[in-house]
Amino acid sequence: MAANNVSSLQWKLFLFGIVKIPLIGFCRPRVHEVSDTHISIKIPLKRRTRNHVKSMYLGVMSIGADLASGFLAYHLLLNRNLNAAPVFKTMKVEYLKRAESAVYFNCNEGAAISEMIDEMERTGERVNKVVTINAMCNDECVAIFEMELSMKLKQA
Repeated sequence: MAANNVSSLQWKLFLFGIVKIPLIGFCRPRVHEVSDTHISIKIPLKRRTRNHVKSMYLGVMSIGADLASGFLAYHLLLNRNLNAAPVFKTMKVEYLKRAESAVYFNCNEGAAISEMIDEMERTGERVNKVVTINAMCNDECVAIFEMELSMKLKQA
């Protein structure tokens, strides 16, 4: 994906963190990569995101996973000019290691989310799908998130 699309999505993420959910802005996430099949969100390990043992706080990691899958869905919805709000019903996470530096939250579920959007358009009903997000720190997986994404078209 072109750099201008990354910067455009980064600007939208910044505004979303300021206007809608200030806790997101507090963590200073960055869109590292984005395409129709993949997104990578980076959250730095700083004083704001660190816990008492100097690793990334699990609440911050949950924010990163939420953003990775939610903003990939948002990106795909924008590409189709559809109005729907991605929300989450459930979350299951397995923490594998302590995250002792910046964490990249990678979601490769673009094809599954696109199928979700197709079904949502076809039926007009709410659609739910479990998506997987891998949290990577220093090229090692530190956590695996399974989040149930839920979307329904908003009426105009």
